[in-house]
Amino acid sequence: MNKLLFKVHSYLALLAVVPILIVCVTGSILVFKHEIDSLLRGELVRVEPQSQRMPLDSLLASVNQAHPDYEAVGWTLFQDPGRADQMYVMEKGTSDWSYVFLNQYTGQVLQEPQLYDQFLTDWLLELHFNFLLHDAGMLVTSFFAAILMLLGLTGLYLHRKFWKNFFTLRWKSRLVVYFSDMHKLVGVIASPVLIILAFTGIWWNVVAYLYEMQEHADGSEHHVMVDRLYGEQVSFDAIVASAEQRIAGFEATYLTLPYEPGVDIQVWGDVPTGNILTSEYASVVTFDELSGYWLSTYDIREATTGAVIVDSYRRLHFGDFAGLLSKALWALLGLSPVLLSVTGLTLWWKRRSQRQRAREKRREKLELANA
Repeated sequence: MNKLLFKVHSYLALLAVVPILIVCVTGSILVFKHEIDSLLRGELVRVEPQSQRMPLDSLLASVNQAHPDYEAVGWTLFQDPGRADQMYVMEKGTSDWSYVFLNQYTGQVLQEPQLYDQFLTDWLLELHFNFLLHDAGMLVTSFFAAILMLLGLTGLYLHRKFWKNFFTLRWKSRLVVYFSDMHKLVGVIASPVLIILAFTGIWWNVVAYLYEMQEHADGSEHHVMVDRLYGEQVSFDAIVASAEQRIAGFEATYLTLPYEPGVDIQVWGDVPTGNILTSEYASVVTFDELSGYWLSTYDIREATTGAVIVDSYRRLHFGDFAGLLSKALWALLGLSPVLLSVTGLTLWWKRRSQRQRAREKRREKLELANA
């Protein structure tokens, strides 16, 4: 059994080493996406906090005035008061999503609408998410994430007695022995986190892909934005205030605006639960897109255990459940496949060379015996 699993582990690693490295390295970098953005374009993503932000309706009017050829379709309200609002917009006559940053205290639109792959970290996010292959890429990424998960599971099983020599590193031994110890040690430490990252990534990608397939099963293309899809009389300040009244302790973090006909207005938000894995988008209140009337309320504190577990995938994937410490740990362990690939490939090559030399010796003995 162990010999078979070892072969499976080795061949899977050889098959997927490059794609897995791409996913893991980009993921580790993206753990600190906002920090990188703050360093490289701080004038867009950071603002000076003030005592009170402007009304949502006024901010939306500022964006509509600055970019009349675009319609707002989404709006992130960050809990960090120093982060600029990020509004997602669609250009009329297209189905393309772009985004702008918005100073929530002054109403200033901080940039022209920008597509998703125009900045370094946005491009890395697309590479991480779908290998730049759009919808089909989500399945490709899921395939290699599944291999990563299998590598973690088979590695943990093969070294299930790791606790006997957990911190053994034979420094003075041959390189192949040291690499073997290092591979086992790093693999055992990192595998639980890598399995979590792989599983949650597969979940999101498969769900997103199935949603796309369901939405366009009849062969229809994405909706082309022509006119505003929410009622002119709708007040987003009133909608958010209503959401806060319907869910105790609710803090709005994202607004879904209609991006195609039939899509309601949704206010997603954070609520106090005492669970560090509860995401900042765990609860949602839904309103009619034309009238602004309340339709439904979903409070994560009243949800099923299964729903709570699925909601935790976000914190578990991004590693932000314990602030900077957990993010740094997730980024470090996310990079472990780099070391695992170096040690693993070295060990595989050494074993391959040894087997080849052994075959040559057997051949030489056979030739001498027949001479």
